[in-house]
Amino acid sequence: MRPELIYIWADPGYLWLLTLIPLYLAYRVWISLSRRVSSLTFSSSIDLKSLPFDPLSYLPLLTPLLYSFAAAFIILALARPQNENATVERLSEGIDIMISIDISSSMLAEDIKPNRLIAAKDVAAEFIRQRNSDRIGINVFARESFTVVPPTLDHLLVLRLLETVDLGMVRDGTAIGMGIATSLNRLRDSNAESRVLILLTDGMNNSGEIDPVTAGEMAAALGVKIYSIGIGSRGTAPYPIDDPIFGRRYQNVEVNIDEEMLIQISGATGGQYRRATDLDELIEIYREIDSLEQSVIDEIIYLDREDLYMNYLIWALSFLFIAWLNERYLARSPVLAGYH
Repeated sequence: MRPELIYIWADPGYLWLLTLIPLYLAYRVWISLSRRVSSLTFSSSIDLKSLPFDPLSYLPLLTPLLYSFAAAFIILALARPQNENATVERLSEGIDIMISIDISSSMLAEDIKPNRLIAAKDVAAEFIRQRNSDRIGINVFARESFTVVPPTLDHLLVLRLLETVDLGMVRDGTAIGMGIATSLNRLRDSNAESRVLILLTDGMNNSGEIDPVTAGEMAAALGVKIYSIGIGSRGTAPYPIDDPIFGRRYQNVEVNIDEEMLIQISGATGGQYRRATDLDELIEIYREIDSLEQSVIDEIIYLDREDLYMNYLIWALSFLFIAWLNERYLARSPVLAGYH
């Protein structure tokens, strides 16, 4: 829960009355000027200029100003100023998500810049940053599969470990079924209302002890949705080859993604399959998944209001008393009377 202190006006409709105060002051000035009629004629004003200045002679002018201040504070009190202390309690029902990434050697192909693996990691990292309420884990697979980090709310840890994902962590190959099965092993004991597996691959299953379709059936039985992404251009893609004599060169290799199998797996679990042939499409796919799998967040707001009008009334009464004192006594003192 987080407290939020807000200053509000319960009846702000009274505040328009403040506009009458300048009109009142203007009226008093006009009245004062209209009554200034000369009653004595002096042959010379030289002696008057030598009289000492007395600031008390201006006390009568303060009376309307003091009444104006008192009226302003009365109006502010009528508008009922309040301190509103709002306490917000967020109840979030997050989703458990596993991201399973293919790290076979073909992920070095540069049809998606800078290459498929780096692009996949960067877009996945941005997706993780947007999912504040969800537990997210990372799984990788090639010929074998293993969990880099299980589903956790410690997203900083997930992002740090995602950066370490690279080729060579396991033997080369593409065991899609194993990638699914290992991820399911991390999701099966989850008590989250919704569980999701994002599977990213650029090839066809060619190794592993578990068939991908069988793994998909296991996911459907566990209630885990699989969103599968085929990453790679259509046709051929430039693949880097480091030659010890001529240095790095590129060879176009055939892009073979078993889309039919991925469609079957995703469809059986209530998920979807998407093909990403460039970086923009990959970003858009993650955005689609983000919009389809929204966490449920409820907010309960507790309001505690404290009226502050009494402070304004105290100021109003103080100005009224000073104005009355000034009008009745100070501005009519014997000292001032000598000037009349």
